[in-house]
Amino acid sequence: KPLSDSQLADMLKEQGIECARSTVAKYREALKIPTTNLRKAL
Repeated sequence: KPLSDSQLADMLKEQGIECARSTVAKYREALKIPTTNLRKAL
């Protein structure tokens, strides 16, 4: 089950890396990684 952008942001925060969900989404899009719903379909 793929993680959502907010779940990834929360995991990063636990590791001491402060970043917003929108930042995670920006880099996900830049790396051409599909959204959670599309990743589930694969």
